[in-house]
Amino acid sequence: MNNKMNHPLITVDGRTLMDRPLEPPNFVVDTLISQGLHILAGSPKVGKSWLALWLAVTVAKGEPVWNMTTKQGTTLYLCLEDSVLRIQNRLFEITEDAPSSVHFCTECALIGQGLEEQVDAFIAAHPDTVLVIIDTLQMVRPIHDATYANDYRDLSVLKRLADKHGIAILLIHHLRKEKAEDVFHRISGTTAISGAVDSRFTLVEEKRGSGRARLTCVGRDIEYRELELERSGDNVWELVSDSRTQPELLGGQIVVLLSAFMISRTTFIGTPTELSEKIDPDRIEGVTPKKISRLILQSVEALRKNGIQATVRRSNGKRVIELRRADSVDLEGAGEIVPIDPVGALCGDLRAVSGRGE
Repeated sequence: MNNKMNHPLITVDGRTLMDRPLEPPNFVVDTLISQGLHILAGSPKVGKSWLALWLAVTVAKGEPVWNMTTKQGTTLYLCLEDSVLRIQNRLFEITEDAPSSVHFCTECALIGQGLEEQVDAFIAAHPDTVLVIIDTLQMVRPIHDATYANDYRDLSVLKRLADKHGIAILLIHHLRKEKAEDVFHRISGTTAISGAVDSRFTLVEEKRGSGRARLTCVGRDIEYRELELERSGDNVWELVSDSRTQPELLGGQIVVLLSAFMISRTTFIGTPTELSEKIDPDRIEGVTPKKISRLILQSVEALRKNGIQATVRRSNGKRVIELRRADSVDLEGAGEIVPIDPVGALCGDLRAVSGRGE
């Protein structure tokens, strides 16, 4: 602790921060489950474990989850309230064939008593792991009083574990029986549980035994949305409707807009306002001057693959966006993004943005 206190604060100024390329969060399930710690809470017997099992298998196969692409990789399902026989029977219901990249375990250590080391060892043996599901959270928690401090400490351990390995950890949890105007207030435990996770999902049936439920989603890296689901005869939750009908402009759309814009020109140099007025004059796509720089910085690599080199720099104190088409610059020979030293980069010059920031 003393060593940390002897070091000066490492800061980055606002101008530098707004000029550097942005790395969007990595998603295991696109727009829904990012790398980090998440909690899925539902009433008893609502079908949380069926959903968890299906997610583990589907991501391992690399198949879409409700029309959303997945990052294929090894998955680990800690099914701590089930037996191997029950998991086997359930697998035969939800899939014709389970891949060898989905793993199941019915026993593990508790948080702070060996669980982290067990997950570390599993990932060391399976470095392509992308998703770990713990069903249920209560089964891995040490016995102690249900206080804010204890809840936050337990989940912080799991949060650090997810961030350390760049994976998604999904905790299956319970909802309180009592009703609440905000469904997230029904998540069992103190408010620390909601505060320590990156995303919260609640699965609530319309009517007990109806086979129809609403998955309500909120998180740091996702927009609020509600998915209406229906349980099939094979116990798979299928999508009926999605409230995310008009999502915010995504990187893919800015790439399309700029690719069309650059067809008739080899270069463009102008302010965010000037570029915004040219590609979206009527604001139909919602490309405001404030958004356009962020969208471009998020999409540097995607633009490069589409033959456009994008640079954001400063000229006479103003932010300027520079676009160059492939036939006007050797993109293959373009250098890597110059990393910005957050301490030394107090000057306002923009670093080149011409390649991958990895």
